[in-house]
Amino acid sequence: MGNYKELIVWQKSVDLITEIYTVTTAFPKEELYGLTSQIRRSSISIPSNITEGHSRRSTSDYIQFLKIARGSSAELETQLIISKNLNYLNPENFQILIEKTSEISKMLNAVITKLQTP
Repeated sequence: MGNYKELIVWQKSVDLITEIYTVTTAFPKEELYGLTSQIRRSSISIPSNITEGHSRRSTSDYIQFLKIARGSSAELETQLIISKNLNYLNPENFQILIEKTSEISKMLNAVITKLQTP
């Protein structure tokens, strides 16, 4: 299965975390333990679950963790929409982050499909 660090989806999801942390520093301080924390945790969950699943060395376990990562991606998309609606994210940052999150989700779908194909 190679090294998880070689997976482009893992690399892109790690890069996304950096961007998420950067933009959420501008969120209101009262959101530190609310939306800011949720967004950061869901973004971190994506590559973390890819890594954990990969380390299991069982295809069925790996697929399950990739599905969890995909769920975290969907959770992040929802949180980004809420942040935009609350004017915590400007339209440009929102568009960049939502596109990157969507791309990661599509990549996870492709890996899952490939692993499920005999």
